[in-house]
Order: sequence, then structure tokens, then C-alpha cells
Amino acid sequence: MNTLKTIFLMGILSSLMIIVGNYFGGKSGLILAFLFAIATNIFAYWFSAPMALSMSRAQPIAREQAPELYRIVEHLAQQAQIPVPTVYFIPSDSPNAFATGRDPQHSSIAVTRGILDLLTSEELEAVLAHELGHVKNRDILISTIAAVFAGVVTTLAHWGMYMGTGSYDDRDSRPNPIFLLLMMIAAPVAASLINLAISRSREYEADATGAKICGHPMALASALAKIEALAEQIPMTSANPAISSLYIVKPQAGSWLINLMSTHPPIPDRIKRLEEMNYLLDKN
Repeated sequence: MNTLKTIFLMGILSSLMIIVGNYFGGKSGLILAFLFAIATNIFAYWFSAPMALSMSRAQPIAREQAPELYRIVEHLAQQAQIPVPTVYFIPSDSPNAFATGRDPQHSSIAVTRGILDLLTSEELEAVLAHELGHVKNRDILISTIAAVFAGVVTTLAHWGMYMGTGSYDDRDSRPNPIFLLLMMIAAPVAASLINLAISRSREYEADATGAKICGHPMALASALAKIEALAEQIPMTSANPAISSLYIVKPQAGSWLINLMSTHPPIPDRIKRLEEMNYLLDKN
């Protein structure tokens, strides 16, 4: 199903490029747009994960720097029966984590300094199990591609507002009205593409899968409550809004664009489901 969603999303974006190319450039524009669409899709498939990691300012972390983190990830990967993902570190005090990659064989997990400082070993294990749940459920490719495409669309529209009006840094420059309108249209469209491609059920599914992998639903519930509480106090201001859907909890709050792009179900609802799951486990 996620493979079909990926193909569908790429097809929509390719069609939009070709239509725009044909409208502005006729037959020549159509051909150029078609070639550009092919190149974009190939690039998105192979490089969307590195782009997401770059947009989050994640850096590889060596085993010597985080032996406990590596131990947990390797243990959980063995439990989930998937390859061990590459481990990344995000230098942010806001607690969060995400997984990315095109398939389980080419996956990565990124964690912030804040989440390592905040959680107990059991809670951290539960969070990492949730992220491995995304990997095991194979929803990381569509999530990453949708997020990166949304970022590209809104960034290009934002840059375009100042085309032909002077330097971007020029205080006297005024936004190009045509691209200002484009920005007003592009941002909601980008958000809609994310919500079209990524249903909120993926977080519920990753919670359930992660709880089964680590065997401690309430540890994940406790971790989610802690992360949400501290994330509100220390928002991840450096996080690119376009990739907010990748994180275990929404990294930012407040702006209409971020709220529009949110694909996260409410934390209380996720905790309630984990409590129900724990009750059933105890009952059995």
C-alpha cells in the first residue's frame, strides 16, 4: 500500500510539472518538464532521506560517543528482524526523534540531545522501537518523499516572491505579487500532499509495532507524555516545518502552516491506545 502511495504521489507531482511546463513553454516546455519530472523523481527516491537528515541538521554519531544508544538500537533491530539502521544525532535540547530511508536496508534513525537527556533507558528503548516500527512497516519512504517535496515547493515559492524585486536581504525590496500569490497557494497544496500521502494512522501503527518490539507499551506512553511536555517548553525552532511529520511528536507549535502540515494524532489519544494495549497484554 505504501509503495502505491509513493507512486501515486510522484505521479501527481510529475503531472503538475508537465502541465505547468506545457502551459508556459508549449511543446518544448512540456518536453523539458517531462525530463525534469523524471530527474526529480529519481532524485527524490535516492536522495530524499539524506535531504531530510540535512534539513534536520542531523550528524552521524560514532559508537564510541553513544555506546548505550547503539546497544539499544542493535537489540531492537534484532527483535524486529530488520537491518540495523544508521544512527544520527541532532544537537537540539528539544526532545524528539525520527526515522527515514527508502527501505529497511537503507534506513536511519536520528535522535536529539534533549531526548537522550530526558528519558530513562526503558523509555528511550520504547521511542527507538517506535521509530523502528516505521521502518518495519515500510512507511518511511513515502513519509520522507512527501516531506521533502513539500519543503521544496514552499522554499521555491518563498524564493520566487523576491525574484526581480532586488536582493532578498534588501530592506526596500518588496515581494513579487505573482509569487506572493503562488506562496499562498503552494503552502496549503504542499501541506495537502503530505496529509494525502501520510495518514495519522501511521503513528498509531508505529506505536503498536514499537510496543510489541520492546514489550513495554507503558514505557512508550510515559516517554510520549514527557516528550510532549518538554517539547512545548523547548520547541525545536531549528526544525524545518516541511519535515515535521517525520518526528515522533510535532517539533513546533503555533504557526498556521505548521498546524496545517501536522500529521500527528493527539498525544492523549496515542497514550490511551497504549494503555489499552497494555491492559490486553496483562490480561493475557
